[in-house]
Amino acid sequence: MSTLRIDHAVVSGTFSLDGETFDVDNNVWVLGDDAECVVIDAPHDVDAILDVVGERTVRAIVCTHAHDDHVRFAPDLAARTGAPIMLHPDDADLWKLTHPDRDPDLPLADGQVLDVCGTDVRVLHTPGHAPGGVCLYVPSLGVVFTGDTLFQGGPGATGRSFSSREVLEHSIREKLFALPQETVVHTGHGDSTTISAEAEALGR
Repeated sequence: MSTLRIDHAVVSGTFSLDGETFDVDNNVWVLGDDAECVVIDAPHDVDAILDVVGERTVRAIVCTHAHDDHVRFAPDLAARTGAPIMLHPDDADLWKLTHPDRDPDLPLADGQVLDVCGTDVRVLHTPGHAPGGVCLYVPSLGVVFTGDTLFQGGPGATGRSFSSREVLEHSIREKLFALPQETVVHTGHGDSTTISAEAEALGR
């Protein structure tokens, strides 16, 4: 039996919302073993994502939220891999801004447990940055993938449509700061951090 591992790349592109567009670098996270994997978000460049996947079978494309820099290429990736797109239904309106004619395939729900290569991955609904924002906690690896919910240096941005700073901070304190303090935080943009570092910075 091969070992579960995390593979990573950084890809560059744009983020657009509320009539403004920004250049951004996004993390690509792929969780799996030597035979199969799941892809967390689908930013900017399908070929770059598939380079990280390699010859493995993609079992799912799990979207942490539906901002365009995280989902713009999800349908293309799904078409090339046959994998279903998973998204929390509270982000349906955001999704339709980018993909009005193509729905996600499967819903994500708070407390849901995904089986990735025989390992539990727990879905944590963490609204605030986006209504359907989720984080993915892997207890056996001691890591959580936070999308844009939590970064090194604090919570994600909340200055745009569909977002709320108050809701986001509540999500972080209730769901993420309840995780073991040594949990490594793999973010949607920028460097990784830990729950303890961010809990201290936010005053818990």
